[in-house]
Amino acid sequence: MRNADLVARGLKSVWHPCTQMKDHETLPLVPIKRGEGVWLEDFENNRYIDAVSSWWVNLFGHANPRINAAIQEQISQLEHVILAGFTHEPVVNLSERLIEVTPEGLNKCFYADNGSSAIEAALKMSFHYWKNHGRPGKKNFVNLSNSYHGETLGALALGDVALYKDTYQPLLMEVLTAPSPDAFNKEAGETDEAYALRQFEAMEKLLAEKHDEICAVVVEPLIQCAGGMRMHHPIYHTKLREACDRYGVHLIADEIAVGFGRTGTLFACEQSGITPDFMCLSKGLTAGYLPLSVVLTTDSVYNAFYDDYETLKAFLHSHSYTGNPIGCAVALATLDIFRDDNVIESNRQLSACMADSVAHLADHPNVGDIRQHGMTLAVEMVKDKASKTPFPWQERRGIRVYQHSLTRQALLRPLGNVVYFMPPYVITEDQIRHLAQVATEGIEIAVRD
Repeated sequence: MRNADLVARGLKSVWHPCTQMKDHETLPLVPIKRGEGVWLEDFENNRYIDAVSSWWVNLFGHANPRINAAIQEQISQLEHVILAGFTHEPVVNLSERLIEVTPEGLNKCFYADNGSSAIEAALKMSFHYWKNHGRPGKKNFVNLSNSYHGETLGALALGDVALYKDTYQPLLMEVLTAPSPDAFNKEAGETDEAYALRQFEAMEKLLAEKHDEICAVVVEPLIQCAGGMRMHHPIYHTKLREACDRYGVHLIADEIAVGFGRTGTLFACEQSGITPDFMCLSKGLTAGYLPLSVVLTTDSVYNAFYDDYETLKAFLHSHSYTGNPIGCAVALATLDIFRDDNVIESNRQLSACMADSVAHLADHPNVGDIRQHGMTLAVEMVKDKASKTPFPWQERRGIRVYQHSLTRQALLRPLGNVVYFMPPYVITEDQIRHLAQVATEGIEIAVRD
């Protein structure tokens, strides 16, 4: 099969996600036949380094032999069973392992299908918790500006990226928004930590004034990924945990994209030294193989639902594939690799290489910021460096970087004007340096008038 053959068939039948399909009149789809390690390969033997981990999900490379073996073993025993009234070994094993590796105090696991579904479950749990405690007036949620938590209606309401949210605003619940601690906006000479503390003052004021009506604050710790890979200092979440405790408000940590090593620690919350009331995990949970998500929560939350049936306090929320055994087996294999291969420690060398590989761009006249947390690095293109004035979004300059990368054996998929690396952890230093060279070339092409 030629690339063009599958593309032609696909355009007649497949509506692709997060895409203006008319773009594909001039911007060809890339059909992928197979993957191995960091590489994706099309039907004409062209190869691409998957620098974005196939939408931030792949951790240990495509077609990983250990994960493949886990799937083969599990599928020969049990492919799926209803999780209401039944249980199975993979889901029990996975729950025990997750409780071991996540922040202390997260002792119960509730499973869903994907990141948005996990957020929806956490929102409902928080509201229902307060209702079960006789506080039905606590029904609002707080987000941060420029946040993103998914595409289903509850999750979308918690986001603050206009591109995704504005069209559907009439369908969405109203939320309270506090300003982000995004360090891109700090004053000259101000540290990331100082700016985060200054921005927290508005959150403190909001909680002080409205805590009686607020169920929870929902945050993406350290990186607002879909918001342009904007980053902030962990002190913000340390202060937020203290304030949520002080005012009786839940803290929901959306670690769907940033969990499992993306920020340099297994979970981003570790860098703030906190335990949230709810932690939502997905994406890297199954290393890019299968849809699975989980909401971890505390005994205190769990116990608010534990009562006689006729009290109607139970959490009546479910998904058909909740706790799928094959997905759980993959997640267990993923955790085994983290444990056995000392991944977090090994990643420190890779993240240092990432930083070094793009250091030369710091003085580029159209680079407004280079930022990094662990294995996630972003380079933001701007029209004017001094003022950080962005290029008009309508010019879509990031697409030029994407198009160039495909000619140089790389998949770079900028978010607007932000070029970023979030590669699988099996990438080599030579491959990182190649990506940096391709990104540099692409930026030069993109910023030309």
